[in-house]
Formats: sequence, structure tokens, C-alpha cells
Amino acid sequence: MDIKKLLDTNIASSQTLVTPIELKKQIPLSETAAQTVLDGRTAIQNILDGTDNRKFIIVGPCSIHDPKAALEYAKRLKKLSDRVQDSLLIVMRVYFEKPRTTVGWKGLINDPDLDDSFKIEKGLQVARQLLLDIAELGLPTATETLDPITPRYISELISWSAIGARTIESQTHREMTSGLSMPVGLKNSTDGNVKVALDALLSSRAPHSFLGISEQGEVSIFTTKGNPYGHIILRGGGGKPNYDPKTVKEVTSRLKELNLPPRLVVDCSHGNSNKNHELQSSVLENIIQQIVDGQNALVGMMLESNLYEGNQPIPTNFSTKVSVKDKLAYGVSVTDKCLGWNETERIILAAYDRLESAMKELCNV
Repeated sequence: MDIKKLLDTNIASSQTLVTPIELKKQIPLSETAAQTVLDGRTAIQNILDGTDNRKFIIVGPCSIHDPKAALEYAKRLKKLSDRVQDSLLIVMRVYFEKPRTTVGWKGLINDPDLDDSFKIEKGLQVARQLLLDIAELGLPTATETLDPITPRYISELISWSAIGARTIESQTHREMTSGLSMPVGLKNSTDGNVKVALDALLSSRAPHSFLGISEQGEVSIFTTKGNPYGHIILRGGGGKPNYDPKTVKEVTSRLKELNLPPRLVVDCSHGNSNKNHELQSSVLENIIQQIVDGQNALVGMMLESNLYEGNQPIPTNFSTKVSVKDKLAYGVSVTDKCLGWNETERIILAAYDRLESAMKELCNV
């Protein structure tokens, strides 16, 4: 029998990819960037441990498609971060991979030119360079870890990561989380099921052995210690939000029953805002009020924000010589709708003022 009848019958093509160590030689980690990443990880770990009384906010575009706009956003965010650092740790959301329910643009790493050319090696190069540029500003970054190979190329530039609602039940992602070097937030599923996130948290804290690639690009067996800094993200789902005080209390109680740290992050977007980006502001206000009222389990929040409000479709006509990016409005999301910069700055400063006022009131008691 011709063996070709059994192998790769649905594979159209393949190509060799740059190895992680080769890409890191092309775009090396600087001392400044390394310190930013380490400081960010340490600060988040301290917040999760309760030794740092601040809260952290993961804020930035739903997805990165234009590095120039992302860097402009990062520079603005760094200035805001410096203003609120006494009460809030700002971490920029820099998401390069987008899970899809069916099909669609899968993110900058998968398709950096947004034209179905799928220049993945270019995507990895652009992603690593952007993370380096942002870290050198002194701003820590966060991302969603989707493809299990991608972290080998960029993970030492990331201070916080998330496992999304569509992959939370995946054994591969739970194993990967157990070996990641940064704190990882685990979202409840798209239907609002928190139990799967609790299961993922238990799994990711345990040791695992699994297949992956080494720095040299070799298939390897990795054995992990387990990640002690996993935590739950409440993102709503099933048509209902789940950031209300009753749900927060219930999930906190369940964490304690499982002998897990009672630490929660609330995603102010997605199911908690019913996909209405404008409602993120009210969700954030609610969470800050719960914190002021004494809910110590709430340690972090997530916001989807860009230079300009809303979103825009990606053009599907690739026949002209003009690049897809040149057809897009600058600084506007191509995935979920985002808050604009002015509103983002307003609500973060309001959250900061509320936390600072509460702290002063507490000191005066």
C-alpha cells in the first residue's frame, strides 16, 4: 500500500518554523524589559498572597492588530499607571491569539497581515518585538495563552496570563498552566459554569507531564511542579453576569472549601457587560464598591479598551495592493467593541480616587 494514503491526507502544505531560541537571538530580552516583567509578576503574586493591598487591572485592546497603535496606547497607559500606582497595579492587555467559536481572524500571531496569508513566523516576530517595546517602557503585560507552542517564543516577556472560557476544560491548557512561570487567571466557561474553572484551578496547581517543544524546537517531555498562582476569573455567561455580591461570596466559599486561596478577578466585559462595552464602567464601579465594603476576595479587574471606542470589521476584499491595515481606522478594535481612551482614563482614575478615599477613612477610624 502507498503510505501516502494514510498520512497528511488533509494537509495542504507545511513549512519549518524558526525555533524559539533563534527568535530570541533575533529579538533578545533586554535587562530593562526583564526587570519590568519580573517586577510585574512579583507584584501580582504579592497581591494574590495578600501582602500587597493594591488591586490589579488588566486593561487594553480586545486584541492587538496594529503594533503602532498598541505602542501609543501603552505610552498613555504607562502615564496613567504612574498616577494610580499607590492603589492600583496597571497591566496592559496584549492579546495576540483569539479563540473562535467557528471561524474568523485568529489574531496577530496567526495572521499578522489580516488577509488570510497566515505568516505565523512574522506574527511571532511582531508579537515579541511589541512585548519587548512595552516592557522597556516599564509597563507589565498580560495575554491569553491559547496555542501551547506559542509561550516558548514570548512567555518571558509576559507578567500575567489567562486561560479563556473556550479552553478552560482543555486538559492541554490545564497542563500548560501548571508549568507557566507567571500568575494565570482561569475563566469560567461561556455558559457561566464556574465549576469547570474550579476544576482547572485544582488541576493547574498539581504536577503534570506532557509533550511540548524545547527552546531548540525539539519535541520534549515536560514535567511541571504545578502553578501556585492560578486564580478564578468571573466573566459571566449564559446570558447572566456573575460579579454580584451573592455570587462572589458563593465562589469565595467554594474556594475555601477546596482549600484554595479565596482570590477572584472580575472581567468587566463579555458576559458581565452583556457584550455592551459601555456597561464595563458600571461593572467596574460595582466591583470597587464591593472592595470598599470589605470584600477582600476581589483582587483584580479586566477591561477591554482601545485608543478609540467601538470596533470595526476587517475588510474581506484582498484583491487590491493596499494592505488591509491601511483600510482600517487607526486605534479601533477589529474584534470586540472597546471603551475609548478618555472613558478608560476617567473610570480608572475614579476607581483610584474611591479606593484612596476609603483607605483614608479607614485610617481615620
